[in-house]
Amino acid sequence: MVAVVIALPESLLFAPLPPTRAVNPGILMGTELIFEVHDAEESGYCVRALGPGIFTEAETWEELRANVLEAISVHFEDGPVNPRLVRLHYVKDEPI
Repeated sequence: MVAVVIALPESLLFAPLPPTRAVNPGILMGTELIFEVHDAEESGYCVRALGPGIFTEAETWEELRANVLEAISVHFEDGPVNPRLVRLHYVKDEPI
């Protein structure tokens, strides 16, 4: 498994939630969002967030990073919190 951490630009951030309010404990802990990345069936990558219903795909890794950031900004557009840290976990299913 390969993990990539993306630091989000300040323009995509909102104030964190108060400590008494939890959002999907264990998945989105205030300011961290984890995505699982898989190879697409034909080519490229498919990605989904663990927790919030965020999905996207891309042909290249650079395009995937940009699509993930765009999907996050759209998903959390009207929300009280936006993750400060995004992790992309690349998972390769390979029978052995």
